[in-house]
Amino acid sequence: MFLIGQYDSPFVRRVAIALRLYGLAFEHKPWSTFGDAVRIAPYNPLRRVPTLVLDDGEALIESTIILDYLDELVGEGKAMLPRSGAERRKHLRICALASGLGDKAVSLLYERVLRKEQLALWVERCQAQIADVLAVLEAERAKVGTPYWLGARIGHADVVVACVVRFTREAHPQLFDAISYPALAAHAEACEAPAPFQEIMQPLAPPKG
Repeated sequence: MFLIGQYDSPFVRRVAIALRLYGLAFEHKPWSTFGDAVRIAPYNPLRRVPTLVLDDGEALIESTIILDYLDELVGEGKAMLPRSGAERRKHLRICALASGLGDKAVSLLYERVLRKEQLALWVERCQAQIADVLAVLEAERAKVGTPYWLGARIGHADVVVACVVRFTREAHPQLFDAISYPALAAHAEACEAPAPFQEIMQPLAPPKG
């Protein structure tokens, strides 16, 4: 199977890290949604990433769907998300908040680099959403005494939070600093230390038209 998308996307990166943590072999196609849209279109008509193309040709789109498939593939004992119950809902809530934060951070970046004149109302809204989500995640992570968000074992929530924090710090350094969000900063630093996070990394580059 092969994964389409560049690792400067927090969503592509979270999928690639999960694949590596699960020990699943994959080929990487570092195609850009801007420069390589024609290449992506046959696999994903939305021309979005991540897209995971399986060995039989089936193409999975959106990181949440891809990770759901990977969890099923590796089985309940190894999956980085509880199968059911309150713990699963807690985990999914953190994933949803972090993913939403990532969406807004990406949108805000596109607004800055693709528009000659930024729409002030949209910029303010994105910045407010980012700040509010960071505040919620910071408060919730500060209450957690375990190495990872929901225990001693790394989960999807940990991966997506780390990926989104890195992206936000690189794309919008004025919106995130370790002094304002010490628990999140420490969490991201701890997650980024292992080899899969170090190997699957790409400095953020402005999108090309």
